[in-house]
Amino acid sequence: MEELPADFAEVNIDSLVLLIADMLERLMSHNDLIPLLPESLTRFHSRSAPGITVLDYLRRIVRFTNVETSCLLIALYYIDQICARMPLFTLSSLTCHRFIIASITVSSKGLCDTFCTNSLYAKVGGISVTELNVLEREFLEKIDWRLMCTRDVLQEYYVNLVRTHSTGQFFVVGAHSSGGSISSDSDVEMDTTQSRPTTPDAHLRNRTSTILIDSPLVTEVSRRPTIEQNMAFSSFAALQQSQDPTVENEPDPNRRTM
Repeated sequence: MEELPADFAEVNIDSLVLLIADMLERLMSHNDLIPLLPESLTRFHSRSAPGITVLDYLRRIVRFTNVETSCLLIALYYIDQICARMPLFTLSSLTCHRFIIASITVSSKGLCDTFCTNSLYAKVGGISVTELNVLEREFLEKIDWRLMCTRDVLQEYYVNLVRTHSTGQFFVVGAHSSGGSISSDSDVEMDTTQSRPTTPDAHLRNRTSTILIDSPLVTEVSRRPTIEQNMAFSSFAALQQSQDPTVENEPDPNRRTM
């Protein structure tokens, strides 16, 4: 068995990728058995399942974008937020890859000091930049612009990933179900004031989490995007580097199917 640090911010990103991919693969296997109804279709749906596993897709994103651990982990929080607001939405082999690249794009811009252009995110994700721009806007609307969550919430997702891993090869010594030892100098400073759990939206109050097994969904007071946020994300979508970074001779296995 492999021991992992108690604090999610200190975990090796390769181990975190294994944990997240394991969770998503199991979720996809379950949801792929659910019949796809016309009313369930979203912008995240592909015509066919991409020819790359979620594990390899996440590794590709980590390799070429230097995504931070918090941005990977908060994708699980976003899944719960979207599933609560869109009861017909399921994370399946047709939606997972597009959801992941949209989540990484949004969280990197919202949480990190440095991030890539949409052109690079699209190239790494195997979709066109125009399509990524549409997915980004759709993603922000579906999460109601709630980009932040507390460190305690992310810690709970992290501990739950370890606890429910299919092979049981990881363990966290001395971890609690929530909280845990949190470092004050993590890579990404999460919002701990506006995002404290308060009175949930009425329609979300009794919903359970898709990812956090047997845990209530933690939600926040509705907060619409500010003018600055709208302007910022519009600018990010249009941003182009004078010399766009090139992904070094890496095949694009998703471009034809996504």
